[in-house]
Parts: sequence; structure tokens; C-alpha cells
Amino acid sequence: MREVVIIEAVRTPIGRRNGGLAGVHPADLLGHALTEVISRSGIDPALVGQVVGGCVSQIGAQSFNITRTAWLSAGLPMSVAATTVDTQCGSSQQATGVATSLVGSGVVDIAIACGVENMSSVPIGSNSSKKLGFGVPIPKTYFGQYEFTSQFEGAERIADKWGITRADADEFALRSQTLAAQAWDQDRFGTQVSPLDAPDLDDERKPTGSTHRVDRDEGLRETTLDKLATLKPVAREDGVHTAGSSSQISDGAAAILIMTADKAAELGLTAMARVVDTCLVGVDPVLMLTGPIDATRRLLGRNNMTMADIDLVEINEAFASVVLGWAREMGADMDTVNPNGGAIALGHPLGATGAVLTTKAVHELHRTDANTALVTMCCGGGLGTGTLLERL
Repeated sequence: MREVVIIEAVRTPIGRRNGGLAGVHPADLLGHALTEVISRSGIDPALVGQVVGGCVSQIGAQSFNITRTAWLSAGLPMSVAATTVDTQCGSSQQATGVATSLVGSGVVDIAIACGVENMSSVPIGSNSSKKLGFGVPIPKTYFGQYEFTSQFEGAERIADKWGITRADADEFALRSQTLAAQAWDQDRFGTQVSPLDAPDLDDERKPTGSTHRVDRDEGLRETTLDKLATLKPVAREDGVHTAGSSSQISDGAAAILIMTADKAAELGLTAMARVVDTCLVGVDPVLMLTGPIDATRRLLGRNNMTMADIDLVEINEAFASVVLGWAREMGADMDTVNPNGGAIALGHPLGATGAVLTTKAVHELHRTDANTALVTMCCGGGLGTGTLLERL
């Protein structure tokens, strides 16, 4: 297996639902990230062997291999192949795993992993709606194998299993908002976020012809524990999670330039990090969201490491209980976990989030001179993604 390194990693700001990025076509949103990662590296885009992108709701504006459309719409070379994967919330982290495997195995020398989701224009669940008239995604045979639960219910069952209370979830939600605000106040995201101009929309959500600049994550909200305590549970009447302790519906994109260490040396490029290992694991689809536990165990075990060897963790805050349950099971030092806030504060643009988390991790390793990072996510259907990174 050849040594695989990350040369550049960039993300757009994360827009809130119907916010600053709502009017940007998903292909243009991803195209912005792709163009920026190429520009920052200075490489000839024709040298890229493959582009692998993640997207969850592949319908309408996000259909027809959105990764290929984004590449071509950005005016990048038509000779470069692209594909789009769906691993639910972990789509672009799995895209990173696939791109790493393509480079490491010798299929290509250079690849780009990326992801996009504009949830304002293509709402979650659009591609599985009964209203389409194309049938339902879950056949009757499934119910003979497993109970079918929602992610909301899965999060509540995780809270039950690991003894996570409403107070625990609210405190974690406040932590996410506080750390994210601190990160922006201290310009910690400055090296990773690429601002863009987005169209203004009228009351009918049609472009007016003018634009505005989006240069900041839009999900941050000032709050307190008292305010969080007033919010109604989203899954059960007596449930743990509210809108304040769950990930936000968002719009965004990210891209990561990956190549062999030898190719980087040949091109005179300085790598930011080495991809030590990646994984995708299957877990109980009823609890559904415990994937980070199994992914972490696999990566640590396969590399003879413990949590004490991990300096930084970026784990998706799909729900507060997902992170808290993982932390209790793994004995994680919370000072190392999502130090700049997570999806509760910043947002969760589904197919883009894995690449966003990896981008955050790579830049945070350099900002703090830390050595090793773990990126992990839970995914709908009972999957877990994992990436182990080492700063160079």
C-alpha cells in the first residue's frame, strides 16, 4: 500500500436552512470547493485521476452524478472521471475512504474526495418520498429481520442505554455553541473556509439578480441552559433531544486533495497530513447511530493505538447522545473532542459533513501542532465511518 497524503482541504461556510447558500445550485456549491482546492494547491487539474463525492439526497438538483456535474460546471477538465456515493450521513467520509484506496492501491496517483448537500433546495428524504410514486425504500422482508426505527428514536435509545439525561444533552448543546462561537471569534476557521457569492432570493425564493457574500457559518445561536430547557423534545414526549441538541439542517460543500507521498514530492508539494487508515463498519440498524464506537475500535485496534494516542477527535454531532454515548464507551477526553464546536452549532449538510469534518481536523492539527486526529460519523441504516490522520 502506497503512502497517501492530504495536500489541501477546504470547505464552504455552512449555511443554515433557507439561509445564505439556499439559492446556490448544489453543483455550483461543490464546484466552488473543487475549484478552490485545486487553486490552493496550484496543480494542473488534468492530473487528477478521479473525483469521488458524497451526496445523500440524489434527486432533482442533486441527481445525475452531482460530483461529475459540479466538476464540469466549474470548467474543469472533462477527461477527469467522477463518481458519487451514498453512505447516508457518512457519504463524503466514505468518499474519502474510497479516494484513499484508489490512491493507495495504485489505481490513480491523485484523487479528490468531496461532498455536497443543499438541504434548503433538496430536503432530507426527498429521494425516498412515497409521493414520487416509485415505491418505498424498505421492503416488507426487512421487517422480518429488524425493527425499523427513525434516527430520532435511535438517538433516544442510545440515551437510554448510556444513561444520558436531558440535562446532559442540553449541556453538550451549549458546549457546541460556545466552542463554535469562540472558534469564529478567534478566527480558527480562517484557513479552511472559502467564502463565496450567493444569489439573493425574493419571497418566492427566486433569484433577484443580485448577490451577497457568505463568509461565515450561519448556524451559531446565542443560548443558555435556561433557554435550551424550554425547548420541546423532538422524538418522545419525555425525550432527551430537542432542536437545540440535534444537528441542524444545512447547506455546504467541502473538498480534499489526496495523492501519494511520492507524487507530492515530484510536484514539489508540501503535504498537510498522512491518511493512516480508514474504515466503514456495519452496526445494529435499530440503535442505528452507534457506528462511531465500532469504527473507533476498529481503527485503534488495527493500528495498535488507544484513545490516549489521539490528540483530536472530530465526531459528527448528529444528536448529543451519539457523541456522549461514544465518549462514555471509549473513555474519551472531552477536551480533545470537537474543540471548535460541531454540527449542533455549525450544521450538518449531510453528504458534505464527512469532508467538512476531515477539513476541520487537518487544519486544527496544524493550528495546534497536534499529531493525530480521528474523524468518525454515524450513518442512517446502521453504519459508521472512520479516518485516522497524522499531521505532517
